[in-house]
Amino acid sequence: MGNREAIRMSLKEKRVIVVGGTSGIGLSTAKAFLDEGAKVVIASRSAAKLSEAKQTLGGNVEAYELDFRSEEKAAEFFEKVGKFDHLVITAGEGAMGEFRELPVEQAQTAFDSKFWGQYITVKAAIPYLNQEGSISLTSGVYGKRPPKGASTLAAINTALEGLMRGLTVDLAPIRVNVVSPGIVDTPVYAGMPEEDRKSMFNAIARQLPVGRIAQSEDIAEAYVYLAKNGFTTGSVILIEGGALLS
Repeated sequence: MGNREAIRMSLKEKRVIVVGGTSGIGLSTAKAFLDEGAKVVIASRSAAKLSEAKQTLGGNVEAYELDFRSEEKAAEFFEKVGKFDHLVITAGEGAMGEFRELPVEQAQTAFDSKFWGQYITVKAAIPYLNQEGSISLTSGVYGKRPPKGASTLAAINTALEGLMRGLTVDLAPIRVNVVSPGIVDTPVYAGMPEEDRKSMFNAIARQLPVGRIAQSEDIAEAYVYLAKNGFTTGSVILIEGGALLS
């Protein structure tokens, strides 16, 4: 019994930081940790989104502004937050476009956000992170199966998974993993006309074995699992509804 308790950790009263915890997957993840009795800290660049998310979540939530692309701001953030148990990073913007046409500057901006943002955040977090805790990064299924126009995202997601494997060894016994979602119905697509969005989601859903598009709550469960299971490290958790088989 003792071994089972050691491997499946309780999250009650644990401090969990969710960078990108103000909308979509990040907001659902913050809520999922709150439901487990954790003390949650959310961070985002937008003060307005932080305020809105804090109202939505209620409960045991602290909120801080953070531009995770800046080493200085990341260091200041963790100094304010202090000691904690689990780090989840869902933030990061990508770039889509035909390789021949996508400006290099846009690709570099995407790397600065999704890859270097996560890299910088982890580096700043280490002095404050419980050695029995965990780090969960976020990549995406395009790292495994990119459609046309996703070469930059494929490179970023693959780089993040490589970083995770290196960190698993370098930071042990801290556990490091990656969640790799497929297409998820989040506010990222809110800019599309509703009919176009529905049409796109329906077309993708028909191709997937599960027959539907993921909701952010589906993905949030993976981050909770990775924090709770003390024997999972160095893993990529694919949540893509069977996209790699379709």
